[in-house]
Amino acid sequence: MLEADNWISHFLAYLENEKRYSIHTCKAYQRDLDNFLEFITPFKMESWPSVTIHHLRQYVVYLNKKKQSAKSIQRKLSSLRSYFRYLMRENILTANPVEGVKAPKVEKHLPKVLDVDQVQQLFSKDETDPLLIRDLAMLELLYGSGLRLSELVSLNLDDLDFSDLSLRVTGKGNKTRILPLGKMAVIGLKKWLPIRINWLKTDQSALFLSKRGSRISARSVQSRLQFWGKKQGLNTGLHPHRLRHSFASHLLESSGDIRSVQELLGHENLTTTQIYTQLDYQHLAQVYDQAHPRAKKKP
Repeated sequence: MLEADNWISHFLAYLENEKRYSIHTCKAYQRDLDNFLEFITPFKMESWPSVTIHHLRQYVVYLNKKKQSAKSIQRKLSSLRSYFRYLMRENILTANPVEGVKAPKVEKHLPKVLDVDQVQQLFSKDETDPLLIRDLAMLELLYGSGLRLSELVSLNLDDLDFSDLSLRVTGKGNKTRILPLGKMAVIGLKKWLPIRINWLKTDQSALFLSKRGSRISARSVQSRLQFWGKKQGLNTGLHPHRLRHSFASHLLESSGDIRSVQELLGHENLTTTQIYTQLDYQHLAQVYDQAHPRAKKKP
């Protein structure tokens, strides 16, 4: 029976050891595969080659009846596609049964960004409190270098290179990229580092610490950004990815160089970065509507 074989375990080990996926990502794959296994078990199949495209289509119907969102169904099918591709690599399958299965379309929402005035408002005050100095250094890196939350909290002291103003970042799939350090980020970090020495207790390598002296958690960063959004009077929720979106949008608007933005963000596919061109166009359209004399009919 499928639930008794070890191929899912082999696949997860492959993701962790060869693909170098994070534990969080591997657990997400496991949840999706366990969900499919639960669905397919009543069919009493002896081996994975018995699974066909018809079973996958029934699975999509089953997920729809369970009120799963289109995005969730797409993710589950993506996990299965990767798993069956692995089975093909291991010569267990000759074809991928997920190919040809249509997933429901996901309604695309443009990412919300801060405008330039809101960014200025966020960084409008110089701080002397040690906790706020640390926060500002984190904010400068999130916005100034476009970091993901996971990338920020995993930064180590030796990832900084002030000699050439660069930052080594480990992103998705343990892929490393080198990013430039902006002037304001350097100022913020140099204010934080002496405080870090006084806070240091358990983790000798972590760049950003909690007041307990250990590496700061993702949840703590999210909480501190919510605090800063309220503190600086922003009329929008502030979270790490909004700063990353703002970094990408502002950079693309100023430079028009989408390939460079893709590299700085660490996007594997250009299509992921292209959503910011839609944001840029949306902004230009708003400017046109407000300013061009022919944009609106005269009363």
